[in-house]
Amino acid sequence: MISANDLEQLAEIELQKEEEEDDGRPGGCPLAPSSGNACQDLSHPYYDVARHGILQVTGDDKYGRKLIIFSSCCMPPSHQLNHHRLLEYLKYTLDQYVESDYTVVYFHYGLRSINKPSLRWLRDAYREFDRKYKKNLKALYVVHPTNFIRVIWNIFKPVLSHKFGKKLTYVNYLAELRDHLNYDQLIIPPAVLRHDEELRAAQKGGPPPPAKVPPPRPPLPTQQFGVSLQYIREKNNGAMIPPVMCQTVSYLKRNGLKTEGIFRRSARVQIIKDIQKLYNQGKPVSFELYSDVHVPAVILKTFLRELPEPLLTFTSYDQIQNITKVESSLRVLRCKRIVESLPEPNFIVLKYLICFLHMVSQECICNKMSSSNLACVFGVNLVWPPQGTVSLNALTPLNIFTELLIEHYQTVFSSRCPPQQVLP
Repeated sequence: MISANDLEQLAEIELQKEEEEDDGRPGGCPLAPSSGNACQDLSHPYYDVARHGILQVTGDDKYGRKLIIFSSCCMPPSHQLNHHRLLEYLKYTLDQYVESDYTVVYFHYGLRSINKPSLRWLRDAYREFDRKYKKNLKALYVVHPTNFIRVIWNIFKPVLSHKFGKKLTYVNYLAELRDHLNYDQLIIPPAVLRHDEELRAAQKGGPPPPAKVPPPRPPLPTQQFGVSLQYIREKNNGAMIPPVMCQTVSYLKRNGLKTEGIFRRSARVQIIKDIQKLYNQGKPVSFELYSDVHVPAVILKTFLRELPEPLLTFTSYDQIQNITKVESSLRVLRCKRIVESLPEPNFIVLKYLICFLHMVSQECICNKMSSSNLACVFGVNLVWPPQGTVSLNALTPLNIFTELLIEHYQTVFSSRCPPQQVLP
């Protein structure tokens, strides 16, 4: 039987082999500079780590779970990064999301001897991330795994639970992530994209084929997911509130207001897919059949996330990002102005949604979902930039804005009352 020390030596040997192979390729594997999505806020409590862009939180996966990305290639040489601070920063970031189900994507490419944390650090990290962190981790995708990863897995296998092991998925090529995640939401370092192209070229013995993207299909007349509010309205006799929203909110208002952690849990993937298919085919959906209040909660988030343009519109994105530059006492007024500038159909749907979320927040003693907690869940589903994705740096103003909408619902929405307005 191989000892732990032998495995550690084997891991080092494998990493050195990988470095030699990278060095033999054109361009080698230089450490990536700080990402454009890295934290620029000098007042951030972990700015010394966050500025490298190693960690990103970028929206939700296909099943409504928060998506957290760790990029090895963004790690600077070890003498430039305090790994104890890195561990604290990881916990600081995860603490904002671990009460909800979440998914982690680990981009392995770019880990080298010069920037690799010690195995002791890895052991300490595993111990630090206790049940609170592991319980709601639903999936861990390791992208571009190598022999080094497999050796490390063998080192840790004696202390890893069987449940944790079932959450791990090896992903050899980026295109495989499309089966599990909203690929276009991912913040992927350029070095990782180049490496993926090289791997695909080597596999085929020629230039890499483009990643497989299914051609867009024309929407069905009954389509509900992935089409615009205008399309839904035109195909549903001018109804201002999309049927999916109407039915999920109605069910949750009757059955879910006092449910602890409502909107934080995920649901079975196949159930969500089946319900989406029913809606898109114009068939009836009865949430009573599923006996799980989290199913309509996930469907509501999924509907918002799959709109071609976010409910708060692309135009509002920069204004929302600037909310932190506004004096605290004036922020509610700024929110009101931004919301009142929305096109009327968007305003009507937003007011309907926020009115319901305000109701949910009023039951926070029972459901533990304060306006702040709801903002963390819904912010990324209400607005995102026209190009790229919401970075970790952009989440703070987004969550502040959404929290203000929910907390000050009456003030923000009271002045504008369209004749077609519907409330839950």
